[in-house]
Amino acid sequence: MQRLTSLDAWLARLERLHPSTIDLGLDRVRRVKDALGLVPDFPLIVVGGTNGKGSTCAYLATILDAAGYKTGLYTSPHLLRYNERVRVAGREASDAELIAAFERVDAARGDVSLTYFEFGTLGAMARFIDAGIDVAVLEVGLGGRLDAVNVFDADVAVVTSVDLDHMDYLGDSREKIGFEKAGIYRTGRPAVCVDPVPPLSLLEHARRIGADLRCVDQDFSAQREDDHWTYRSLATCWADLPLPAMAGACQLRNASGALAALDAIQDRLPVDEAAIRRGLADTRVPGRFQHIAQAPAVILDVAHNPEAARALAATLHDQPVGGRTLAVVGMLADKDAAGVFAALRDEIDAWWTCTPASPRAQDAKALAAELRGQVGEVPIHVQPDVARALTEARSAAREDDRILVFGSFYTVAAVLDHAATQQ
Repeated sequence: MQRLTSLDAWLARLERLHPSTIDLGLDRVRRVKDALGLVPDFPLIVVGGTNGKGSTCAYLATILDAAGYKTGLYTSPHLLRYNERVRVAGREASDAELIAAFERVDAARGDVSLTYFEFGTLGAMARFIDAGIDVAVLEVGLGGRLDAVNVFDADVAVVTSVDLDHMDYLGDSREKIGFEKAGIYRTGRPAVCVDPVPPLSLLEHARRIGADLRCVDQDFSAQREDDHWTYRSLATCWADLPLPAMAGACQLRNASGALAALDAIQDRLPVDEAAIRRGLADTRVPGRFQHIAQAPAVILDVAHNPEAARALAATLHDQPVGGRTLAVVGMLADKDAAGVFAALRDEIDAWWTCTPASPRAQDAKALAAELRGQVGEVPIHVQPDVARALTEARSAAREDDRILVFGSFYTVAAVLDHAATQQ
């Protein structure tokens, strides 16, 4: 094969390597991992769950960086650049670093076919080992038990929440999905669950394998008190902590999950209260109730399933504005649009549907038809793409209104990409 010298060329190749985008299972990725000799000598914190994974990973990495550790962070998907997925000490991997890692994986895999995500996961770990990091924080891509990240054994594993999403792959009930999420837990190692009502399947799997299960509201808790909060566990109390910089009640839960993971590994990675405070104040993740404009306000959120939509609705309700809330929504066809709209319908005064730039996108007209069955006489407008929908919503908005753009990483990325070109 001719040597590829650009990251774009590599990513295009990775998209073509495997016959399907998603192919759950660990056999192929384990064979290549072993061929590469990827044996991390640093602790691994693995984070799975339906929602809250990205924020929890960000809290962990920011706090660990503040504590002086050289932290590797692997997340997905990205919004604007693939480089966002692989960070060392807060810095995105360069194109050259990613290409070098991909070349190593490609040389080791022989005739083993890998998906885009599997290839990228092995490349990220190769990069972390080369960089000599102190700790890695890894976000599960889909599910847990059969996700490529799970080829590595977590020293601490966190499940943030369990709800209905990716049901074609994970099952059509919380019990089935909970079992898949619990697959990242390991025998004798801390297993954190931040879902307040975890499925029995998750609890039973953790007990069956002998994981050190730590559940929110039983083994640890987060108690808000006006403009601060307290984290408590059976062994630790961090009081008068600053509220997370990211908006939303769900962020306190995400932050508590991160602290529970750090609490569980204090013997190997001691973290003081100053680092925790700095991490809570400094952590921000694009596309999580992100304000990008004022008068009218424009807010971006990647919420794309009913649980995330319920959290988004609660945040909108808790932060009222003087005017109306206008929504620009674009979703993928395999998402539960009806459940999302049901969660948000009481918070939105007018809607614009659009078609995100993805082959998996739901057509804007079909999305509007789904929406009409949920919101009755509330105005609905249809535009072919995100940019035109946002432009029209802005034209209709008054200064005291706010515009919410949500429904998919692709929808949010289109707005961020446009904003970047205007700078």
